[in-house]
Amino acid sequence: MLMEPPKPKFTWKTVLFPLIGLLGFFLYIYFFQVDIIGIIDTAKTANPLIFGVALLCGLIEVLFYTISWRTLTNHLNIKISVKKAFLYVWYGLYVDILLPAESISGEVTRAYLITRDKCGTFGKAIASLFTHRLLGMTLNVIVIVLGVVLLPFEGFSSLEMFNLIVLIVVAIAALTIAMTILSFKKTWTLRVIDWVVNLAQRVSRGKWTLDNFKVKAMESTTHFHDSMLLYKQNKKPLFLSFFYMCLTWLFSLSIPYLVFLSLGHTVSISIILVTAAIVLAVKSIPVGIPFEIGLPEATMTTLYIAMGINPALAATATILTRIITLWFRFFAGFVAQQYLELKPYAVNSLGNGKN
Repeated sequence: MLMEPPKPKFTWKTVLFPLIGLLGFFLYIYFFQVDIIGIIDTAKTANPLIFGVALLCGLIEVLFYTISWRTLTNHLNIKISVKKAFLYVWYGLYVDILLPAESISGEVTRAYLITRDKCGTFGKAIASLFTHRLLGMTLNVIVIVLGVVLLPFEGFSSLEMFNLIVLIVVAIAALTIAMTILSFKKTWTLRVIDWVVNLAQRVSRGKWTLDNFKVKAMESTTHFHDSMLLYKQNKKPLFLSFFYMCLTWLFSLSIPYLVFLSLGHTVSISIILVTAAIVLAVKSIPVGIPFEIGLPEATMTTLYIAMGINPALAATATILTRIITLWFRFFAGFVAQQYLELKPYAVNSLGNGKN
């Protein structure tokens, strides 16, 4: 006789994450005094059909981003469907908006979900996310350089802007190279773990027993570096993931372009390239405050104005773009978070009802 698998039970732990999601949702709305009606009124100033296409591009962008990441997880035998990976990405986007460490919070969330749902080990999950970020940073540099090359053909020349762009390109390129080198230095990582554990034990004067933590950390590190070697030995998943990442960028860049078009204005692709790449580069740096409110809007508007766009048009286009890249993602991510946390118990309740 086959035994039924254990069924989940409702305890305070099972409802913790849905409650955290709800709490974060309402606190975000409260502290940042979100004027949802005002946002909707601003959106009404755009051509609804073109704006709808821009919104669709936002959905497709996240889908191709998901497929790009899943291509890497498949190579490491992480068992995750496109649907589940899509939901994980939306969940991560929601956490990215809520937490200050925007550059890593969503990725940590996805790694947690993979291990929680027993789709793969933590080390393998981190390797897929780490590699995906390296590919994204590489493409970010390419996009900025392409934008800089095209700007002079649009009649724009600014030494200050050029110097800023060069500085950003050099910083991203240097960080990408450093991260790539460190990802293959297994002994360095293990030494760091050993040093941190020994330091913690000395500080606590032996009160903290970190042997289990050390073992798990070294095990995860081994899985991570072994996974990175798999990518090094077979580069086909990297090229395929990079291809899907390019498609992600194509739809991402289409959003602001279509937003300007919905307002009855066309903007050169070079301006879109440079602005989008710089904003993404800045967002990838933890700044200690939720970057998703205020700073990106100011950055985008300033860059648009600096490149010759009318201030009123620049501000309106920025707000409309952020409706898609922030508020739509915020609500969609919240739905994904609630769905992933509550679905197992909802299915179990339905099953019990049928019995």
